Amino acid sequence: MTQPYPLKIDAYSHIVPPKYREALRKVVPEEVESKIDPHSTLYNLEHRFEVMDKYEPLRQVLTLGWPPIEAVAEPAKAVELARMANDEMADLVHKHPDRFVAAIGILPMNNMDAAMQETDRVINDLRFRGVYVHTPINDKPLDLPEFMPLYDKMSQYNLPIFIHPMTTYDYSDYRTEDRSRYKIFSTFGWPYQTTAAMSRLVFSGTLEKYPGLKFVTHHGGGMVPYFAERLIEFAQLPELKGTMEDKVSLRLDAADYFKMFYADTAIHGNTPALMCAYAFFGADKLLFGADMPLGDTERGHRNYRQTINAIEAMDISDVERKKIYEDNARSLMMLLI
Repeated sequence: MTQPYPLKIDAYSHIVPPKYREALRKVVPEEVESKIDPHSTLYNLEHRFEVMDKYEPLRQVLTLGWPPIEAVAEPAKAVELARMANDEMADLVHKHPDRFVAAIGILPMNNMDAAMQETDRVINDLRFRGVYVHTPINDKPLDLPEFMPLYDKMSQYNLPIFIHPMTTYDYSDYRTEDRSRYKIFSTFGWPYQTTAAMSRLVFSGTLEKYPGLKFVTHHGGGMVPYFAERLIEFAQLPELKGTMEDKVSLRLDAADYFKMFYADTAIHGNTPALMCAYAFFGADKLLFGADMPLGDTERGHRNYRQTINAIEAMDISDVERKKIYEDNARSLMMLLI
């Protein structure tokens, strides 16, 4: 890279707004104490801005941090929490346009009628630039019929759906055990969950049914770029084209559908891995993201430092690097900055 770029847009920045945090504490105090409170940059704007200032010019697209609302609240309460979180994120974008360029709406996915209404509200009234779902959704895969109305609606809005993996320690790694150990469920389980969700959306024909639908995947697109040839090979197996329940009939090759997904750069650095994602998705489908502040003992500093350094070291053109830092986010979310 021969010159600095004027702007970096973090397209996948986590936040837990202060008022929402306290409301959530009344519902699941142990979740807030163990998963939110230790990360002050999630809810303390002063701490967040201190980090952002180190990497100026930097702007963020806000996405709500854990836990999934539908996993911790019954349907009526989930609607209340989602509206509160979205309203507070909208207020942050309004008050700090020099910091936050947009927000992505959280939905109460255990109440699909309300989720559809909230989708319309966040996009039309709050001017959000997409919606955000977890995978799995209360142990349900993303390709179930109950979720298709959301995909239809978002394809008409021409705005993205952000996917975030979310399993907990009780997703055991072995059938003989009742819990995952050594945080395998998140370290490797989350990229797997992203990959499983992508696979279900591809092989169920969802992307074929809604060709304009856009999904943003976290953590570099999960396992897909690394195992690209494996998925191509296994997609040709006779049992996937026979008469069994999981019969697959797609118009295009499977890899072509996987390449429709967007992926962020939130893998905590690692230039070779980013080059792998680049080789699979292409420069037009990569978004700058650093997973701020999660997985970072330095309140987000390390995530940004490692991610930026890794992107700088990629063997790509300046034009492509600018796409990753800024242009792709602008285009995908139709940002007006």
